[in-house]
Amino acid sequence: MFNNFFFIGLPYAALTVMLVGSIFRYLNFGFKVSSLSTQFLETRELFYGSRPFHWGLLYLFFGHLVAFLFPRSVLLWNSVPVRLLILEIVALGFGISAFFGLYLLIVRRLKHKRLIVVANKMDIVVYVILAVQIISGLWIAFFFRWGSSWFAGTMTPYIKSIFMFTPDIAAVSAMPLAVKIHIISGFTIIGIIPFTRFMHFLVYPFSYIWRPYQYVIWNWDRKTIRKSKKLVNGVRSKNN
Repeated sequence: MFNNFFFIGLPYAALTVMLVGSIFRYLNFGFKVSSLSTQFLETRELFYGSRPFHWGLLYLFFGHLVAFLFPRSVLLWNSVPVRLLILEIVALGFGISAFFGLYLLIVRRLKHKRLIVVANKMDIVVYVILAVQIISGLWIAFFFRWGSSWFAGTMTPYIKSIFMFTPDIAAVSAMPLAVKIHIISGFTIIGIIPFTRFMHFLVYPFSYIWRPYQYVIWNWDRKTIRKSKKLVNGVRSKNN
């Protein structure tokens, strides 16, 4: 029952909530979707925390995605021991980077009272789940080696079975506790996307990539404005 609930029920519940919740929030509160950055309240520590966290998380995300989409290519790459070691060491390095960045962001949030005031309950939930996800990933990397290979050979068929509506949990049910925690926390993150700041990833303005350049034209004589003695606070000076 435990395995059925967490490896069949939870994935479908998380994907359904993410899909329906994201569409509902976008249609009804689209212009309110934001990452709610606290950069204006504190910049320096945010820079040193967000950089290693985002770069580490970005690499790990696309690493998992590649192993899911091209499992045979990953296994072929790992068939050479040196290449397998390179991949595992690089992945571990980015995992440590993500953990270090998350640690700095949490310390920053707790350190400054101004940041605590603007924090909400979902921020705390996100920090906890991200910490569980990253720590369980490092746990796997340290104690259950060659994760890139068994992910491609075991996790990929399981995830595909979920999307094909023929869930096969035989392999993941026999996995160590660290792997199960990693899977559960991963689907939990997917399920809470509509209720957190993660939502802003889904409304990224991709149209900016192909839209025409925006031309900004200054239609005042800047030299005249600088010399004007008619400038009053709150009132635009006229170009005369």
